[in-house]
Amino acid sequence: MALGVSLAFVSLNLYDTSTRTVREFVPVEPGRVSMYLCGATVQAPPHIGHIRSGVNFDVLRRWLMREGYDVTFCRNVTDLDDKIIKVAAAEDVPWFVVAERNQRAFSWAYDQLGCLPPTVEPRAMGHVPEMVELMRRLIDKGHAYAAGGDVYFDVMSYADRYGKLSNQKLENMRAAADTDTDSLKHDPRDFALWKGAKPGEPTWPTPWGRGRPGWHLECSAMATKYLGGTFDIHGGGVDLIFPHHENEIAQSQAAGDGFARYWLHNGMLKLGGEKMSKSLGNSLLIPEMLRKVRPVELRYYLVAAHYRSAIDYSEEALQEAAAGYRRIEGFVTRAAEVIHDVDAAAPLPQAFVDAMDDDLNVSQALAVIHEVVREGNVALAHGNKEQVARLLAETQNMLDVLGLDPRSEQWRTTGDDGLREVVDALVAVALEQRQAARARKDYAAADAIRDQLAAAGIVVEDTPEGPRWELAR
Repeated sequence: MALGVSLAFVSLNLYDTSTRTVREFVPVEPGRVSMYLCGATVQAPPHIGHIRSGVNFDVLRRWLMREGYDVTFCRNVTDLDDKIIKVAAAEDVPWFVVAERNQRAFSWAYDQLGCLPPTVEPRAMGHVPEMVELMRRLIDKGHAYAAGGDVYFDVMSYADRYGKLSNQKLENMRAAADTDTDSLKHDPRDFALWKGAKPGEPTWPTPWGRGRPGWHLECSAMATKYLGGTFDIHGGGVDLIFPHHENEIAQSQAAGDGFARYWLHNGMLKLGGEKMSKSLGNSLLIPEMLRKVRPVELRYYLVAAHYRSAIDYSEEALQEAAAGYRRIEGFVTRAAEVIHDVDAAAPLPQAFVDAMDDDLNVSQALAVIHEVVREGNVALAHGNKEQVARLLAETQNMLDVLGLDPRSEQWRTTGDDGLREVVDALVAVALEQRQAARARKDYAAADAIRDQLAAAGIVVEDTPEGPRWELAR
């Protein structure tokens, strides 16, 4: 089922980190939304903490699309930084080998979890000319300076506004600590826009010497290239608020760009109360997670909590989420056996709309879905096809917004390479044989077929519409 289209634009309220208030969302251009998400720094394959951000902002994008907005979604790739260089040196391979390998792992993970592909996915090292131009503008305006092959942003030149996003006072900020050449800085808090050439590192030419870009410069250059000097939404994890997003704002606005009008940040995913990270050795990589649950169930787990809240991962919570999704899926599957044409244009329940408009309160939206599913199961039990049709349409349309519709093409094929279709055909043959045995009253043979299917992990349920099956959990 494709996302529906409505011309009655959503009255959406979003929590804006820059003002620390919930604000009504009003785009720069009516009917259009421009959104930038800080994507992966690809020094390693993704764990679920990385992918949570992609899934959360995919839901925002889908909600805006459902309400008729034309969304331009830019998600960048940081394909060179200190960590990537360190990994490449340890493996004795070029930096781009590490970057390409892990970028493919991220793309695979986004696809597996049902994230719509971005409108554009720029790689940082493909945008060095735009970065050089941005540095030139900053130097000309007196907000940056070259020193010893490096280029630094002069924080004191922007002192009246620096720290607004992270709600910090300049006098309380620590040194940037982003180079080993702090002696060249006017102020220890100045951050590197460009790092001078070092032996064994990739470099690019600039008017101030060869070198490579600093992390913060990259996103400003890419965001404004594809979304314009002023755009609607900038997203990322809360761990990026300072220094990364603070520095993006400083260099972009100091150069004369309005930059992002709304700043949205998703909470961290933790394990045992600690931030999930490679250094802690507690990463849960996506292939490992997909051996525990199906991709759609993992997506459900990641969207079920409010996007701004922290998630403390546990196996129990993951399995509870998977079971919750299967309850929804069970109704959709049973109802679809009765109702073959679903109204994709059916209106969404107002309670669902209100929840999504309230800073993407997906947890409340899911509560609405579960209530509709309960009503649908009652309607199925009573054979009320008209009511089943309405509730099935509502359920699928709500799930579509969240990227969770079990009957969508995504979840019929992703993660099993078509295996479901093969199994379905084989089980159908076995069920036909079982039905034939029952018709000739050979119940021993019918029971034997059912037991053999159960031993293979396939549970058969006899319904008024005929037998149906599902994999045992």
